[in-house]
Amino acid sequence: MSIVSILKSISSHPLNQKHKLRAISRFIKWQVGTKLNPYPVVYPFTEKSKLIIQKGMTGATGNLYCGLHEYCDMSFLLHFLRPEDTFVDVGANIGSYTILAAGHVGAKTFSFEPAPVTFSHLMDNVMLNRLGNRVMAFNVALGSQKGTVGFTCLSDTAINHVTYKNDVDVINVPVETLDDVLENQQAPTLLKIDVEGFETEVLAGGNKILKNRNLKAIIIELIGLGKRYGYNEQNIYNMLLELGFNPFLYTPEKRLLANINSFGTHNTIYIRDVDFVQNRLSSADKIRIRDSEF
Repeated sequence: MSIVSILKSISSHPLNQKHKLRAISRFIKWQVGTKLNPYPVVYPFTEKSKLIIQKGMTGATGNLYCGLHEYCDMSFLLHFLRPEDTFVDVGANIGSYTILAAGHVGAKTFSFEPAPVTFSHLMDNVMLNRLGNRVMAFNVALGSQKGTVGFTCLSDTAINHVTYKNDVDVINVPVETLDDVLENQQAPTLLKIDVEGFETEVLAGGNKILKNRNLKAIIIELIGLGKRYGYNEQNIYNMLLELGFNPFLYTPEKRLLANINSFGTHNTIYIRDVDFVQNRLSSADKIRIRDSEF
């Protein structure tokens, strides 16, 4: 992405609408600062949580520039989850969603991140926020069956993935299934999956979880990356509909869900029992991020 595209994205972000110059200034300061000081910094994420951020952490730096990198989906999590819930973060990366769920909301959280270096960053954030009693983190991939799989270990934490074609810098990582790991645990209320096209495999190993009525919502990225592994993501869409989930977009400022009939641009929120979910969203405490409250 070009610098111009990045600056347009930052200035158009909903949490930067009233302070565009300030947001661009944060970007410039970070870019200059990391050349002078490449070491990690502790960033105040929400009023109840912090993140360790350093150069190369694409999603995490998005939080620094914009407050909440994935504004609608992260806001949905913050408004929907309650402390008595269980949240599952598949493809946790350095832990942005995990820290929001466990650190800000107080929900029990299971986090899965296959890349060892990225997993170490995740654990640093868990320890920074003193969440060892709320977060169970696993340095594994999730799939349809136990085994091992090739995984990239590139420097940018946002682009590592299960290997295909001529990937370089590849390691072998263990694979578990979602059903096996959570077999004796309370079923999640919210499941987030961001695994760069490997979603079909993750869901195939989570049939019991998907059918459990305690699972009310899934945040999942279906943008066509499954093709590189030979999967048609339309099949995931159809399966979720059959299980009673329907796709929605969320408007945080109005606390409203809007039903949609497609997928394929970015994350989509799939919801089962929409009245239950909407009631939670409407009754949630306000969240304050920098100068915005919603």
